[in-house]
Amino acid sequence: MQFELNLSIEELEKRTDKDYLIRKPMLKEDAVEYTSLSEGDKKALAHLVKAANLANIIYMKQDNELNLPFRDYLNEEIKKGNKQAELTKILFNAQLGIIGIDSESKQVILLKGAKESDGKAFYPADLTKNELHNILKEMLKNGEKEEVQKILNQRTIVKRSGSKLKAFDYTEEFKEEFNKIADELEQASNTSTNKDFNEYLNLQAKALRENDPMLDAYADKKWATLQDTPLEFTISREQYADLLTGSVMEDEELKNLLEENNITPISKDSIGIRVGIVNKKGTQDLLKVKKYLPLMAENMPLKDKYEQNISSDEDNLQTMADVDIVSLRGDEGSYRGGITIAQNLPNNDKLSLTIGGGRRNIYHRQVRTSNSPEAIERRKKRLNATLNPELHKYYNPEADHWFTIGHENVHSLGPKSGTEALGKYKNIIEENKADMGSLALLDCLTEAGVYTEEEKKQILVTFGANCFLKAKPELSQAHRVRTVMQAYFFIKEKTITVSNDGIISIDIEKMTKTAMKMLTEIVEVQLSQDFKKGEDFVNKYFQWTDEINAVSNKLKQTDKSLNGMIETPLADLITKE
Repeated sequence: MQFELNLSIEELEKRTDKDYLIRKPMLKEDAVEYTSLSEGDKKALAHLVKAANLANIIYMKQDNELNLPFRDYLNEEIKKGNKQAELTKILFNAQLGIIGIDSESKQVILLKGAKESDGKAFYPADLTKNELHNILKEMLKNGEKEEVQKILNQRTIVKRSGSKLKAFDYTEEFKEEFNKIADELEQASNTSTNKDFNEYLNLQAKALRENDPMLDAYADKKWATLQDTPLEFTISREQYADLLTGSVMEDEELKNLLEENNITPISKDSIGIRVGIVNKKGTQDLLKVKKYLPLMAENMPLKDKYEQNISSDEDNLQTMADVDIVSLRGDEGSYRGGITIAQNLPNNDKLSLTIGGGRRNIYHRQVRTSNSPEAIERRKKRLNATLNPELHKYYNPEADHWFTIGHENVHSLGPKSGTEALGKYKNIIEENKADMGSLALLDCLTEAGVYTEEEKKQILVTFGANCFLKAKPELSQAHRVRTVMQAYFFIKEKTITVSNDGIISIDIEKMTKTAMKMLTEIVEVQLSQDFKKGEDFVNKYFQWTDEINAVSNKLKQTDKSLNGMIETPLADLITKE
């Protein structure tokens, strides 16, 4: 197969320069967190890292059918001394694919002629939205309900079958990788010192070997109970990449046919793996918030109109862990303009929540702690250029972590089901809910003594200062789109103001009330289970105004970074042959 590299040497040299490509180091070789582990857990950790490395293969197969051939081409060219290929490989490894996106919302296309697909490689690359809709309508009219259900399931890869489509379960499509991962998990369970963790590893291994969604549910259910384990291992399955499945809700005829056949379309899961060592002190700090989850549930808007995962009158099924990250691979480790700092899993579409399973919040210490001299200097320049000097005293990077704790907990609040009807807008709205809930519930948490008034102000100001981007994102970027929506809403409500030269001022007293107003509207949209209302809500607030653009220009002037890459020194060391 013939390939032509897309970026020039000059562009590649710029994009791989340390000022433009930020390095994010995970746990280091001599980290006390690792040296303090028992020998059994050290051996287990090596197997878990090997399992994680296999996730890169799966993720690249899901992302673009040309990823692996292109990677092999780069490797051959590098052997020939091709400098352009060598620099391209750095970016390929950072974004884990031919096509990524940078912090200015520009596509980074490494292969000339490559194009992004809404269906990624979950669907045939040449399958258009309209063709998908028409094929599914025809199949449903022909009584092929079961196959359509598989096609619109979160754990399948879809291929052409004549004039129709056929779905293949992940355990079939990725059988080789899944079996190898399962082997590593079973070996890890033989040396790991924690009985509960070992039980989970074996349940997860079994789920990877067999085409039975209920096995995933049993593994997820066990994983969500883990609280006092030395090690952390997660196979994450999130749905931000697939924009094609959710589009079926846009076709009224197809939507009605799906409802008649009792089929709920669920976007495809991208596979990622996290490996880490649980940080006991950080975890203890997180658990202090757990007892306030019922209080948070009680203070959610419109709480009498829906069932939520956390009840206000019973013990909640939620565990939490602060984790020192050894490795992030697959969807977890693809740095495309940003990287995840925490997760609340399993998501509402997962079966484990229907069999009494709970949820688990995991926080990524190495991703959030940016205290290198370069990071501190970038932060200082950003604040000096964009934030009213009177508010600098309230800006606290640690407050962003406190805010994230609220964000992840709020994912467990609000409507428990029905949001799939919002289609491609579901994730944008859900992330918006989590942010606004984190702010809106600060009043009751401060009153309860979780935060001081000073800490509350720090959370509010830090959020407001960070609520602006370097460029307008694409609709596919759920996390960034919701940030623009929030900036617009707070400006519209005159809670945040921006001067002509891009300086942000914040009315601290109005912040939580404004957040509650937006949160209420979000919950109403989720309760509607109406695609059109979700679309109208996003379009209403996804506005790139002159004020937002003024801050954006300042950000681009003070921060050259376009992308980043994770570095895994400990993981690399312990898996050396």
